[in-house]
Amino acid sequence: MTDAAAPALRARHRVVPGAPGARRAAVTPVEAGPIAILPSAEPAFVAAVERAGGVVAPLTAATRGIVWTAASGSEDLARVLDEHPSVAWLQLPWAGVDAFAGLIGRAAGDGRVWTSAKGAYAQPVAEHALMLVLAVLRELPRRVRATSWHVDEVGRTLYGANVVIVGAGGIAVELLRLLAPFGARVTIVRRSAEPVVGAERTLPTTRLGEALDDADVVVLAAALTGDSRGLIAAAELQRMPRGAVLVNVARGGLIDTGALVEALESGHLGGAGLDVTDPEPLPTGHPLWQAPNCIVTPHVADTEEMTVPLFGERIAHNVRAFLGDGDFEGRIDPVAGY
Repeated sequence: MTDAAAPALRARHRVVPGAPGARRAAVTPVEAGPIAILPSAEPAFVAAVERAGGVVAPLTAATRGIVWTAASGSEDLARVLDEHPSVAWLQLPWAGVDAFAGLIGRAAGDGRVWTSAKGAYAQPVAEHALMLVLAVLRELPRRVRATSWHVDEVGRTLYGANVVIVGAGGIAVELLRLLAPFGARVTIVRRSAEPVVGAERTLPTTRLGEALDDADVVVLAAALTGDSRGLIAAAELQRMPRGAVLVNVARGGLIDTGALVEALESGHLGGAGLDVTDPEPLPTGHPLWQAPNCIVTPHVADTEEMTVPLFGERIAHNVRAFLGDGDFEGRIDPVAGY
């Protein structure tokens, strides 16, 4: 991977699942044209475009599609689009697109197709979520810091637990599959009450508090939007039973960090596993680093080794859709913001 592309992928913007499903491609083979890979043309992504039948070329007036490989750069991308109105399709690199929210919102109704990688990284992120759940339930944050033998009876099982997953996209669906052998009773909380296969019940976000009332474990796997920012604050943490566990593999902004620290230090919250934080990066010396039974992993639920081939697969799929063969995957709803 090139120096420019590697940091972009390491600065993952994951997120969130739950937006409307794929729709019929808006461009036709006649409209399709050269595809530019910006700001850096990673060879693996060039190969993905070409094996799907697309043509990679430098950005010109003829460019019809753009694969954006950086996790940020909204202003740069906006300038590209302003200067190249012929672009009909944009592929963003991560599931979460909050870094581009303003640009996407302004693009609503302009006829362009926007796609993300939502669902593409579901397996590694769900795997990481499960790891965090098990580690916190078994008190590993405290135990790995121990420097002498100390036997206690602290630790809980995931078998038969009440698990709440906030979000209903690819990560949630994959996590449901991973939880099945544990016989966990899973509640999905999403924007609508449309049932999710494999979940015992599905509740709309307006009934989040009801879902939290008897939760042993809460996993956040939802998109960060204006409506979901601060979704888990002091009131929600207090509704969770004493000793419950909170895991976040979505976006740090879903949680009120101050309230989280207080809930951990008071002992009301039994533990937390955080792959994302607010602020991020989490500053050295921040209370979360030393909070009781808390694990912080630095936004590495899906590493570059995992994401590059998976993003390549998403690019190839959507290039075929761009050329008129099938539907776009991971299509973004500019109004919903994900």
